[in-house]
Amino acid sequence: MSLPLFIARRLATTEADSQKVSRPAIRIATAGVAIGLAVMIVTVAVVMGFKHTVERKVTGFGSHIQVLNVLTAGSAQALPVSMSDSLVAALRNHDNVRHVQRFTLTQGLLKTDSDFLGVQLKGVGPDFDPTFLAGCLVEGRMPQFSDSTNAQHLVVSRTIADKLRLHAGQRVFAYFIDDEGGVRTRRFNVDAIYQTHIRRYDDAVCLTDIYTATRLNGWQADQCTGAELQTDRFDRLAETDLPIAISLRAYRDGYGQQLTTRNIRETFPQVFSWLELLDINVWIILVLMVCVAGFTMISGLLIIILERTQMIGLLKALGARNSTVRHTFIWFAVFIIGRGLLWGYVIGVGLVLLQQQTGIVRLDPETYYVAEAPVELNLPVTLLLALATLAVSVAVLIAPSFLVSHIRPARSMRYE
Repeated sequence: MSLPLFIARRLATTEADSQKVSRPAIRIATAGVAIGLAVMIVTVAVVMGFKHTVERKVTGFGSHIQVLNVLTAGSAQALPVSMSDSLVAALRNHDNVRHVQRFTLTQGLLKTDSDFLGVQLKGVGPDFDPTFLAGCLVEGRMPQFSDSTNAQHLVVSRTIADKLRLHAGQRVFAYFIDDEGGVRTRRFNVDAIYQTHIRRYDDAVCLTDIYTATRLNGWQADQCTGAELQTDRFDRLAETDLPIAISLRAYRDGYGQQLTTRNIRETFPQVFSWLELLDINVWIILVLMVCVAGFTMISGLLIIILERTQMIGLLKALGARNSTVRHTFIWFAVFIIGRGLLWGYVIGVGLVLLQQQTGIVRLDPETYYVAEAPVELNLPVTLLLALATLAVSVAVLIAPSFLVSHIRPARSMRYE
């Protein structure tokens, strides 16, 4: 064991006198490091949890990439395309594509005895992936959608159900206007009620059978609005979307329609721009907390050096070099920082686990899309934060440690 490390360990483990100035300074420095790390862990956990939760909600209902009629992508009207089995298989074979499902959009009017409401019906078939929506159900059970018969299935949002006073198991009539001005009537069974807290979906979107939606639009059986693609990695969205769009440029469906793609970032640009701004807030908080930890450690080290002036003089009188004395106090600071990091890690991770288990911090879902503050505990990231805090805190102590070189043994031995 080196001499600086040995002396630093003795200083760190020796109980100082209660009247010593360094004891409160050490406690303040330890608390500063602990609070800084705890705040950084909680901040990163909240931002990561919030970003991933909102991304899952937006993409879970709207998919990562949509393949549409090129005229649909530039207008509000849904125009049909023919999504053959061979085209679906080709889309599924693209790199990073996990799932492909057809869908059809149509507009209608839900009516009860006391009220009515305009909605958008999204028709889906047996290839529909219910994983996300099943986790958002607040009432009822997810039905098995059909592409060959009108099974009268209907899944509505909590918002629509409250406006029309609907519950799972009830029946509701829907009215649709065709291109010739005629009115079609359909009766649906409300199988389930969902809630995503995404107003764009909750205010208007209902799910039904793709067969029903296609027939209501007056389209052929092999036509639909398009296909939805789910990817394995959302961070590779752009590099997945581009090859698919390029491959569709020369493609024409059975009716001569050209296809194109639209990804979820283009559909919800404001949401993803907002999420990207959160990264800036995280970096600001991390820098501030590291600065707090660094400044408290600098103050504590200077106080310790001034208090230990006689010890420094004695070490120099015994032949210790300035570098040896500097390393002694840097090692001493490392022990203080390590103690603070340990407490900060326990507090930070504990607060994150508390929120995960209890959801004690609530949010306004109308503003934040979630009812409680989502947190995501990533142990490698938390350890990296602790190591980075240790490295920065030690680095900023190098310059103040040179103060020991100005202490002269003759004067320091008489220092009171």
